[in-house]
Parts: sequence; structure tokens; C-alpha cells
Amino acid sequence: MIKTNIENFINLKKIKSNSPSYKNSNPFNHMVIENFFDLKFAKKLEREFLNYNSDKWYRYKNDIENKKALNDWNVFPEKTYLLFEYLISNKFVKFLSKIVGTNLFPDPGLHGGGWHIHGRGGNLNPHLDYSIHPKLGLQRKINLIIYISKNFKSNYGGHLGLWSNDRLSNQPANLIKEIVPSFNKAIIFDTTQNSWHGMTTKLKQPNGIYRKSLAIYYLCKPQRNVISRQRALFAPREDQKNNKNVQKLIKLRSNLKKSHLAYFKK
Repeated sequence: MIKTNIENFINLKKIKSNSPSYKNSNPFNHMVIENFFDLKFAKKLEREFLNYNSDKWYRYKNDIENKKALNDWNVFPEKTYLLFEYLISNKFVKFLSKIVGTNLFPDPGLHGGGWHIHGRGGNLNPHLDYSIHPKLGLQRKINLIIYISKNFKSNYGGHLGLWSNDRLSNQPANLIKEIVPSFNKAIIFDTTQNSWHGMTTKLKQPNGIYRKSLAIYYLCKPQRNVISRQRALFAPREDQKNNKNVQKLIKLRSNLKKSHLAYFKK
């Protein structure tokens, strides 16, 4: 028997009330939800995160990204485990499908999702997410990201940026929106609309402060003429555009079979 009814700790009414803004947002469909969780529950979720120096994290570190992630259900403590279980449940997936107007499917494997954490100097260049799930063959459609760092301040940087798309170069064009990753804030956005997103700046928080987030992605049946991209496609920052090594790194990172070679050794 489930010990905790997670549904009671998620602000479903606020998600629903924000739904009219979803399809009227630029540069692509999205909505931002403040106070996504009940406050006490949010604090419990943050405390369940592993220590940043734990060897259980998978590290992504190179000149275009610097973060750690973990999607192992066996490692998740109770509240985190029950939360992800609820977020992939038929009930929540049907609820979210109505909000975004698309029949969604969950990804029980949390491919690319789960816990994300960034320490000082953390980075995530603008990028497009993978389009086709490498194992399920479904198209990635919706990202749900919840920021869960209680002591995080806006002057630490690491804001989530949303960029428009340059159709000629298929590169990010203008930064349209910045979202401060403040405690208990969530964003839901469509990843099928040339949805360039990432950190607007590298992190500069004090040591011991971390940018923590929970991430879960939802899938749909592949759209017609979808470009098959099984790994993320990154873009260089302004000061990297003439750097040939960064261009090679981006190409390597986007290759499903070779992307593991794109990371620095620990």
C-alpha cells in the first residue's frame, strides 16, 4: 500500500489555471508554476538528494555542459521514489495530456531525467533535446522540470533561458525569456518546436550551494517528418562560435554511439 498520496502535495489546480497561457507563450509553448509542491513536501524532497560528492552520480563535464544526474530508481529515497511513480502514473499523464493537448506517454526509465544537480561553475549550453527516444522509438514532447534548491539566490546565475530559433542556421537566435531556478518553481514546455533552452550563464554560487532539480519527460507518437535526433544537439555560446574544438565536441556529443567520449575524465 502506498504510504503517501503524492497527489495531495502537488498544486494541480495551479497547473490547470495556468494552462491558457501555455499555447500563448514565446518562444515556444511553456508555462511556469510557482509553489509546485506543498512547502513541507518540497523541503523533504530537497533533503533526499544525494551528497554532491557521492560516486553514484553520473557526471557530464566538458566545455558545453557541467552537471551531475541520476535516474536510478534503486537509489531514490522514499518521497522521491513515490513522486516519480506518481508522475508516470496513468492518472497524472492523462491530466497533463489534457493540459498540453497531446496524448502523452510516460518514460518509466526516466531516460535523461531524474535528479539533476549543478555545483559552482555548473553549465548547460543552449541545446535541443533528443527528439526520438533511443529505446522506445517515441518522440520526446514535454519536459517537466522542478527546481528544488531552498537556498538558491537569483544572483548565483544559472537561469533557464528560452531562445527563439534561427531557421536559416538552425541555431538559437534571440534570448526571449529567463527563468530564475528558485525553490519550488516548475516549468512545463514543449520540446518539439525548435525549443532551444539551457543556462544563460554559468553558475557562480558559493561552494556548498547547489542548483538542484527534478526532471521528467513525456513522449508522444512521432510526428510526420520529425528529424531523428537521439542525443541532444548543443549550440556554442557567443565566445565559443569560432572555437573549432567546441564545434567538434558538439558533433561528438550528438552522436548516439560516441557521445560518451565527449566527457572529461573525473
